[in-house]
This record gives sequence, C-alpha cells and structure tokens, in this order.
Amino acid sequence: MREKVEEILDMIRPSLVADGGNVELVDVEDGVVTLKLTGACAGCPMSTMTLKNGIEKILKQEIPDVKEVVST
Repeated sequence: MREKVEEILDMIRPSLVADGGNVELVDVEDGVVTLKLTGACAGCPMSTMTLKNGIEKILKQEIPDVKEVVST
C-alpha cells in the first residue's frame, strides 16, 4: 500500500510545489497514512484543509484501505 500512496502523492505534489510547499510520506500503518507537510505548507493556516479535504479525500478515493491521513 505504501507504493500506491507514493504514486498518488506524486500526482498531488506538483500542486503543492506550485504554492511553495511539499509533502513527505512518513509511514503507512493499519490504514493510517502519516505525512509531513514541508515548505510553505508547514506553516500555512490552510494546511489542515489541504491535508483532510485534499490529500486524504484523494487517497481514500484511490485506495479504499486508507482510513485516515494524519500529519506529524
């Protein structure tokens, strides 16, 4: 599942990079994907929305085994 998550993140990443941010995959365990937002995303007040309404939504659509996405 980790490889599939990386593939999806690679599709999402250009949008984040365009805004000066990025995302790193930290871990995938029991359906919980742990990410680290970096660059402009790390301090952005909208980062929670990006994480939950953007990244988590896409990952859940593409990988049904994903239960939740959390940030470190």
